[in-house]
Amino acid sequence: MTLHDDPRAPRPATARILPSPADWKSAVAKFQTPSAWRATWQILNTLVPYALTWYLMYLSLQVSIWLALPLAVIAGGLLIRIFIIFHDCGHDSFFRSRLANNITGFCAGVLVMTPYFHWRWEHALHHATSGDLSRRGIGDIWTMTVQEYLEASRGKRFAYRLARNPFLLFVVAPVYLFVFRERIPVRGAGAREKRSVWWVNLALVGMVVVMGLVFGFVPYLILMATAIGVAGMSGVWLFYVQHQFEEVYWERGEKWDYTAAALQGSSFYKLPAVLQWLSGNIGYHHVHHLSPRIPNYHLERCHESAEMFRGVKPLGLFRSLRSARLHLWDESRRRLVSFGDMHRSRRAAEALR
Repeated sequence: MTLHDDPRAPRPATARILPSPADWKSAVAKFQTPSAWRATWQILNTLVPYALTWYLMYLSLQVSIWLALPLAVIAGGLLIRIFIIFHDCGHDSFFRSRLANNITGFCAGVLVMTPYFHWRWEHALHHATSGDLSRRGIGDIWTMTVQEYLEASRGKRFAYRLARNPFLLFVVAPVYLFVFRERIPVRGAGAREKRSVWWVNLALVGMVVVMGLVFGFVPYLILMATAIGVAGMSGVWLFYVQHQFEEVYWERGEKWDYTAAALQGSSFYKLPAVLQWLSGNIGYHHVHHLSPRIPNYHLERCHESAEMFRGVKPLGLFRSLRSARLHLWDESRRRLVSFGDMHRSRRAAEALR
């Protein structure tokens, strides 16, 4: 008897009936039109508080950097919201005008230390492959199946356990991603995508020089590192929990279905009002993956308007914390499991032989 034959293992729940492409396209159509005034208001109610927070940090430094550090944490929260504006521009959903999206996206990209065109290209690949076991590895969290892990070399198992360690995944990885990885274009990127990396790098040098002269280089770097750290850790957690929860959808090749990947493979992360505002409604990730052309300021209304979304089980803040202990995709049980779950299932299967 194999690991997957364990009769005591929980079986997947009966699959929900999915809407047809024609049905969901009709339901989301009216929410795909960007609103210039909503977009402009979101820029104002995000960038004005962000600039004010930096001004208050400047004043606080006259007394002590310890007064400024809590403000840097607030700046980090606002950077998450700036990243959502950047993200929507990358989908051409924030404004109707592509030029307005590109200009806004580039400027927001400087603030969040991410090259706009390069990220947009990678993120489009994520949307095209999310939930497809045959196309993992681009714009996602490294996820192995149970069988792949058991058949892997000792070195690869060690590397995978290291990569899924919460401290490395949510503390070290965000620093590496935003401070170092985004500074170099990846292989396969086009000329425009590569240029966007160098232009953002140049803009970042200018920003550091100007802000360093105003704040002092050491205080500025400490405050900026704090803000980017808060934003990066929060952002990586949001991305993780959007596609790493127990009953998430994964399928191989021809069996992969776009609608299922969106509605079952992307979470409905129900957050408290303040966190929902800071994260730009991205918790409605199932709606976003179904139709990336819906701007963030329409996501909640779209979710509330259609019956098809009411069957999507919400993932609460406290329940979501359990997702950090999930590590491997079990293809037979069709759910993510922990390393401990895998070992217990193996022992149970061996005892039944």
